[in-house]
Amino acid sequence: MAEKLRTPEGKVRYRRRACTVEPVFGIIKSALGFRQFLLRGLQKVSGEWNLVCLAYNCKRLHTLRQTVPAA
Repeated sequence: MAEKLRTPEGKVRYRRRACTVEPVFGIIKSALGFRQFLLRGLQKVSGEWNLVCLAYNCKRLHTLRQTVPAA
């Protein structure tokens, strides 16, 4: 993997990845404090992850609505 990242194409792909999805996981880990699942089993973990994503989206929506002037 390290060898692939040293190529020009690898650098471009990794740079694109860093600006799209990686910050979301960082925010979920740091701001929301979600570091591990509390439940076991695919169905329960899926439900827990959906709640985490819902919390992230609500937080993001709240932040975005504060920056948009009321019409």
